[in-house]
Amino acid sequence: MAVIAPSLQTEIQFVKGVGPKMAPLYGKLGITTAQDLLFHFPRRYEDRRHLPPIREARAGTHATVRGRIVHVESRPSRGRAAPVKAILNDGSGQMVLVWFNQPWIAKKLREVTGEVIAYGLVKDGSHALEMHSPEFEVIDPDDEAEGFTRIFPVYGLTEGLMQRSVRRAAANAVENYVDLLSEPLPLNVRKENKLPGLAWAVRRMHVPENLDDVGHARRRIAFDEFLAIQLLVQMRRAATQQEPGIKFDLPKDLKDEIKQIMPFELTGAQQRVVKEIWSDMQKTAPMNRLVQGDVGSGKTAVAACAMLAAVRSGYQAALMAPTEILAEQHAMNLSRLFEPLGLQVQLLLGKQKAKEKQKAIEQIESGQAQIVVGTHAVIQEDVNFAKLGLAIIDEQHRFGVLQRLALRQKSDVIPDVLVMTATPIPRTLSMTVYGDLDVSVIDEMPPGRRPIKTHWKAASAREAVYETVGKLLQEGRQAYFVCPMITESEKLQTQAAVDLHYRLSEGAFRDYRVGLLHGQMKPAEKEVVMESFRSHELDVLVSTVVIEVGVDVPNATVMVIEDANRFGLSQLHQIRGRVGRGDQQSFCILIADATTDEARDRMEVMVATQDGFRIAEEDLRLRGPGDMLGTRQSGNLDLRVADLIRDLRILEDAKQAAFKIVASDPDLSSAENIRLRSLLKGKHEGDAWLPVT
Repeated sequence: MAVIAPSLQTEIQFVKGVGPKMAPLYGKLGITTAQDLLFHFPRRYEDRRHLPPIREARAGTHATVRGRIVHVESRPSRGRAAPVKAILNDGSGQMVLVWFNQPWIAKKLREVTGEVIAYGLVKDGSHALEMHSPEFEVIDPDDEAEGFTRIFPVYGLTEGLMQRSVRRAAANAVENYVDLLSEPLPLNVRKENKLPGLAWAVRRMHVPENLDDVGHARRRIAFDEFLAIQLLVQMRRAATQQEPGIKFDLPKDLKDEIKQIMPFELTGAQQRVVKEIWSDMQKTAPMNRLVQGDVGSGKTAVAACAMLAAVRSGYQAALMAPTEILAEQHAMNLSRLFEPLGLQVQLLLGKQKAKEKQKAIEQIESGQAQIVVGTHAVIQEDVNFAKLGLAIIDEQHRFGVLQRLALRQKSDVIPDVLVMTATPIPRTLSMTVYGDLDVSVIDEMPPGRRPIKTHWKAASAREAVYETVGKLLQEGRQAYFVCPMITESEKLQTQAAVDLHYRLSEGAFRDYRVGLLHGQMKPAEKEVVMESFRSHELDVLVSTVVIEVGVDVPNATVMVIEDANRFGLSQLHQIRGRVGRGDQQSFCILIADATTDEARDRMEVMVATQDGFRIAEEDLRLRGPGDMLGTRQSGNLDLRVADLIRDLRILEDAKQAAFKIVASDPDLSSAENIRLRSLLKGKHEGDAWLPVT
C-alpha cells in the first residue's frame, strides 16, 4: 500500500484518528483537510491540574467541577418539556446540573458509570448551587491513564463527534503537519509586535504546556485574522484615494441658504458632521464617508445639506433608500425643503407606471432633475445621469455590494459617496467592516425630543398592557403592534401578523380601526396602509418588522413588541425608534417571557438605556458580528479566534501594521510581503463584508 506523503491538503480521512467513517462528521464543521483541522481551534481550555471541590464553588462565577451523578430526574411541569436535573457529588458537596429542552441528556446520564466533568455558570438554587445548561463530558479512562491533571482543549463539536476523538485527531495533526505551515508575516512585523511564529502558535493552541503559552498563541492567531481584514481595508482605501474625484466649488452663501430652508436650527452634532462632509467635497479625492446617527438624530437634514452643496456646485445628487416607503418619505421631505429654491426632486420607483417612469428617466438624463430619490430602480441600466456628483445610500447595510457599486458607476466621473445608517456600529466592528470609510457620528438628538419610556412585561400581563394602550387610543393617540420574529420564513412571519391582527381587531381593540402590514403585501398595498395610518384613518397598526425602517408618524406614541425576546437588541432599538417622533411622551412595551440569561439581559438593557451605541456593544457581545450585520453584510469575517469585544488592542496593532505595509507596498508584491497574500485567501473585494463605494 502506497504511503501518502504529509501535506497540508491531505484529506481529513487520512489524518490519524479520523478515518473514512468519521470524515463526514468533520466535514459538517468545515474540516476537509489536515490544514482545516489545524485551524479548528479550541473554544476554551480546562485546567484540570487544579479542579476545585464543589464546596468551594461560588454563585456568579464560572467553574469546572468533577464528580459522580447520584440522581437524575426529568418531570414535565405546566405542559412544558421537562427540564433535566442531575445531582453531581464529589464527596465535598453536591451541585444540581440543569438542562432545558434536552430530554436525551437524562438517558445518557443514567447510563454513566464513571465520573463526569461539567463546566458552566454557578447559580444559587432553592436547595443547592446550580449550573444551568453546562457543557459536560464523561471522563475517559484513557485520559486518566495519560494524565488527567493537565490542560485540556475543548472544541466545538457536531452531533456524533466526541471531545476525546477530536482532541486526539488534532494532536496527531499537530505532530504530523504543523511544521509544514509557511510563515506569512515578515520578520519585522513579528518583531515590532512581539509575535511568536505561526507553527509554534498553532501547536500551542492545540497542545498547550501552560496557560501563558495559550495567551501568546491566541494573540498571534488573532493578529493574523485582524491583519487579513485590515490589509484589504487599507488596500481598498489606498486605491480609492488614488482615483480622481470631483473638487466641488461650494458657494459662499451656502450656509445662509441652509438656514433659509431648514425649519429648525441644526444641532451642534449635525453642524459638525456637515462641516466634515463639505470639507471632503472640496478635496480632489472622492469622498467615502459613513454617517452614523441614532433613530431620530436628523440624518436626513445632514444629507440635504450635502445635496444642496452638490447641486449648487453644478452637479446632481442621488439618494438610494432600501424600501419604497422610505424613498417616498425622503422625496416628500426633500421636496418640501428644496422646491422653494426652485430645485426639482425626482422620485424613481419600480412600481411607477411605464409612462411616469420614462418621464422621470428623461428628466434625470437631461439634468432637469437635480435631486433624484429612489430604490434600486435608480441603478437600472436604462437610468443615466447627466452629471451625478453625489451618491447617498441610506440604511446602507440593507444593500448588497454590487448595488452600491452600480450607483457609483452611474457617472463619468467618480462621485462622492455618503452612506448613512441608523444602526449604531460598535467601534471594533466599524474598524473591521467599514475601515475604508471616514466615519462621522451624529451623537446629539434634536431639542424637544422626549426619551421613550420602555417597560418589560411578562406575557401574563398582556391584558393589562392592552388596557394601557386603550387609554392612549382614547386620548387620540395611535399604536404599533409588532408581531414576533418566529422564523426567517417570510410566510410564517406573515401568518403571525395575520393571527395577531385577528386577535386584536376581534378582541381588545374591536372598537378601533386596526390595520395590517407585512412583507408579502404588494408595494401599492403597503403604501395604502401606511398612508391610512399617517392620516389617522387607522388607530392601530399590526406589523412585521417591515416597519423597522421608513415610518414617521408623530401621533403614534406607543409601540408594543410581542415576544420581544425573539429579536436582537439592535433590531429592538430600531423598532422602538418608530415612536417618539413628536413632542408627546411615547412608550415602548416589551412583552416577553425571557427564559434564558441572554434574553433577560437583552430586555434589561432595552429598559435601562436608549443609547444606541451602548445597545450595539451589548448586541455584539451577546450575538456576535455575523448576526448583528445580517448575512448580506457579514460575509467572510472568518474570526475563529479574534474577539471584537476583548481584542481591541490587537485590532489596533493589526491596523497600524497594515497601514505601514500598504503605504510602502500597496499590492503586496515585494519579496518580504508576498506570503501575506496567503492570509487574504478567500477574502477579496467581492466578499460582502468589504464595502465597495
